[in-house]
Amino acid sequence: MKYLIGNWKMQLNESESEALAAEVVRLWAAQGATKTDVTVVLCPSHMALEEVGKITRGTPVAMGAQDTFWEDKGAFTGEISAKTLKELGCEYCLVGHSERRQFLAETDEMVNKKVQALLRHGLVPIVCVGETLDERNSGRRDSVVISQVRVAMNGVRLVGAQRVIIAYEPRWVIGSGNAVAPESAAEMHHLIISTLQELFAADIVDRQFSVIYGGAADSKNLAGFLAMDVIRGSLVGGAALKPLEFAAMAEIAADAVIK
Repeated sequence: MKYLIGNWKMQLNESESEALAAEVVRLWAAQGATKTDVTVVLCPSHMALEEVGKITRGTPVAMGAQDTFWEDKGAFTGEISAKTLKELGCEYCLVGHSERRQFLAETDEMVNKKVQALLRHGLVPIVCVGETLDERNSGRRDSVVISQVRVAMNGVRLVGAQRVIIAYEPRWVIGSGNAVAPESAAEMHHLIISTLQELFAADIVDRQFSVIYGGAADSKNLAGFLAMDVIRGSLVGGAALKPLEFAAMAEIAADAVIK
């Protein structure tokens, strides 16, 4: 299975989100119905989830959220629970995105609690990990990512066919327009898989975890990433806001599955 996940961030209002979702569905519906080894996911802002969910329901395009809280209800102003996301039609949810780590002081421990809440309600967590430029330059890249994965998965037990996606996003690349080399990304994917294999049985890692790349991914470089067997897809930012570009990336992912 290959994943193409579009993170719309806080770029669109509700009507713009509806229009973009409708166009992605229009462009991908026919192909997606037959190319079932590719999962396309849209992650709009919380305010647009209900309307985008109406557009994607019953189509080959799935819906995810950009974040969640770890409690089901309570006095947590401004937050949204995994239970509510499930009711709105979400199947996936980002946690630990670099922007939340940078601007909102999200910690690995918070990510762990969110992962467990999502699994409790049957959603697939998309756990974002990655190093800053300073951490990379100081030789701490590997230790930072290993720690992020270990803490995020602490105490996690997958029941039945539950799945987890780990998105490796080097934080210094996001928004730069310059992706890392596919070989460098693959090296980090191998490191993440090795870390998961220390925490879970090898067959569980093979069947129920997928590691994908994020960071300046687009239709020009996606094939290079997916040519690396260890890279199972991409988390896409800016390119996900362009329906023709995003649909082209879905086609590239489908071709990668066939190869």
